Amino acid sequence: IRELTADSDSKLTLELGGKSPFIVFEDADLDAAVEGVVDAIWLNQGEVCCAGSRLLLQESIAEKMVGKLKQRMQRLRVGNPLDKAIDIGSLVSKIQLERVERLTAEGVKTGATLWQPEITLPDKGCFFAPTLVIDVDPSSILAQEEIFGPLVATMTFRTPSEALELANNTMYGLAASIWSENINQALYLAPSLQAGVVWVNCTNQFDAACGFGGYRESGYGREGGREGLLEYMKPKITAITDKKLNRPDIQSLSRTTTLEGSEIHRTAKFFIGGKQARPDGGTVRPVWNKDSSLAGTVGKGNRKDLRNAVEAAQKASSWSKSSGHLRAQILFYFAENLSLRRQELETRLQQLLGCESNEAKREVDSSIQRCFHYAALADKFEGALHQPPQGMLVPVLNEPLGVIGLISPDENPLLSFLSMLLPSLAVGNRSIVISSYSYPLIANDLIQVMETSDIPAGVVNLISGNPTEMIETLAAHEGLDGIWVFGSQGEVSQAKRLSTGNLKRVWSSEGQVVDWYSSAAQGREWLQQASQSKNIWIPFGE
Repeated sequence: IRELTADSDSKLTLELGGKSPFIVFEDADLDAAVEGVVDAIWLNQGEVCCAGSRLLLQESIAEKMVGKLKQRMQRLRVGNPLDKAIDIGSLVSKIQLERVERLTAEGVKTGATLWQPEITLPDKGCFFAPTLVIDVDPSSILAQEEIFGPLVATMTFRTPSEALELANNTMYGLAASIWSENINQALYLAPSLQAGVVWVNCTNQFDAACGFGGYRESGYGREGGREGLLEYMKPKITAITDKKLNRPDIQSLSRTTTLEGSEIHRTAKFFIGGKQARPDGGTVRPVWNKDSSLAGTVGKGNRKDLRNAVEAAQKASSWSKSSGHLRAQILFYFAENLSLRRQELETRLQQLLGCESNEAKREVDSSIQRCFHYAALADKFEGALHQPPQGMLVPVLNEPLGVIGLISPDENPLLSFLSMLLPSLAVGNRSIVISSYSYPLIANDLIQVMETSDIPAGVVNLISGNPTEMIETLAAHEGLDGIWVFGSQGEVSQAKRLSTGNLKRVWSSEGQVVDWYSSAAQGREWLQQASQSKNIWIPFGE
């Protein structure tokens, strides 16, 4: 679907499969947890995207929990799914039945122990007995692949941190369920789970007022809640004109000139992992001023430069866990330091763009204002608290996507660069920024400002290069969680097509010119595009 709609400006949300963990701690109500497992995995024969198909048990209660679960499974009734007295019906097709049988056999071959209750299955129909698989290795196909059948795989853990590692050890992230009488422990674990929905001491709870959707390869976008409505809205970030964006012909940027002996040109390096780095390929290209004089040279980025940048960004994960207040203070400091370079930036814009001094001043002033805008919002972009009618409280957390690739346009090179980078930083993302192809020195001038503004190493990584080549690598890189492309329609379509490897979110202006000075080029819409919501269901009362 993503590939087929790549050339369209249609919005797309995907609610896909999952391998949801069902985590039971030693202080949990085991009898209630057993009923929770029955509801989580055997609802609709396990053919549910959010089925709790991975049962994670704390070692001290694992044997007892498995014993109780086996007793409960003996009482499950398998038969005609239209009979209200039946617990488990048939699978949807023979092909699905064969797939479940094949995956189960492969899991048993790798050392897992299979247990099924003594239940007589109907002679006709695609029936598969409710199945418990014990001693499953975390790398087993039964723990990694979505089986979409009445099979639950059990694993054990000792500490909450170990449970967290096991729970997040899949490519999916749709839902999770935590069972513990210690609410502090449950709420400590919930924000760290890579899942769009977390149920505490319950499972399969839904309400139209609460968003539902996944992380990672479980899709993107939300159904229900305010966040679900936002998927049907389009921001007014484009200019009034219908003019399409087109990159200048790269060959047309080549010129010839000679340097006077007295001129000194500063080396413009990349910024990766908090350090300035030369391009891996060792090649550079010239950048020209509007009057055809040489402004300087910048490196030509390649695959390895991008790989290094992604690795550096992944190591800076502490930024995503930092408080909004800390991020706000750092962005305020960045804005203050940027204002000290006002004259230098205005001069650079006049030389590169050939614009008048008042135009350069307007862009620099708007850029500084945008820094203060997102610094002020960083600790105020909070979630919500839903109150569905089931006796639940559902707090909504706005969490960063993770690592985002940003493709800068040539229009308003300073303002557009910061308008994309700042909302990403404000919500806690780490960024790989591809600077404007025609005016990359604008972004390079900000490296020293970043180095002196307490921005942690790896949070911002800056590379210059051919945008078409950079997009091809970035959009296909599975270390990225999202990519923003405010370039030509061809670049946008390319990013959408290549993003399907790990279903990274793509945001763009669909090739339209953006009015970077407008109020629509900043604000909550940009923060929402840089974040994802998590709904945590917490029951209360007896």
